[in-house]
Amino acid sequence: MPVRDGDAPRVVVVDDSALLREGVARLLADAGFVIVSTHADTQGLLAHLTGTRPDLLVIDIRMPPTHTTEGLQAALAVRRDLPGTAVLVLSQHVETRLAVDLIADRSDGVGYLLKDRIADLSEFIEAAHRLCRGGSAIDPHVVSRLLGRERRNNPLTRLTEREREVLAHMAEGRSNQAIATALTLTERTVEAHVRNLFTKLDLAPEADDHRRVRAVLLHLQSIDA
Repeated sequence: MPVRDGDAPRVVVVDDSALLREGVARLLADAGFVIVSTHADTQGLLAHLTGTRPDLLVIDIRMPPTHTTEGLQAALAVRRDLPGTAVLVLSQHVETRLAVDLIADRSDGVGYLLKDRIADLSEFIEAAHRLCRGGSAIDPHVVSRLLGRERRNNPLTRLTEREREVLAHMAEGRSNQAIATALTLTERTVEAHVRNLFTKLDLAPEADDHRRVRAVLLHLQSIDA
């Protein structure tokens, strides 16, 4: 359930780096989020989240003890078992297969940001808020890597270069107005590109509010690792 206007989003932060963990927690707390807890590993995390039901989990992919995919596995479990909790993955690397696994099933409340590319803290806070409202936040570099890993018959090959640019901005959770500003286009032109995207990607009209993001996520499922 997305956070209602006026409610302070409740957050759990998980990272084995104490400096980063506490830094992210302090940043979010200063922005009005309620920090439920912070953790240095994923042991017992799902049980804790089930009991506290936070609005957002912020977690690194590589966590103890092996520093491989413990964080991702925890994120996937939360996506599966706690659909009311949004997940924001922070990583040092673009892990394309892991990113596809994370965002393939549902488009709502999921983010993948690269630690070293978070240059604007206000954008990070805005992304956290967007996730709590049921939106998405995917780093443009991650989107670029994902969209570049095409295979034969991938529906993305039907898109023009401009439509692919619009699609990448859509995956970041941007509105038509924000996309128009970024690409120096009119909002009406962006709306036309979005309609063309839906047609070319065989996305029939539906009531799903996240259909925009599905324009990216549905075909990310067909991307090879």
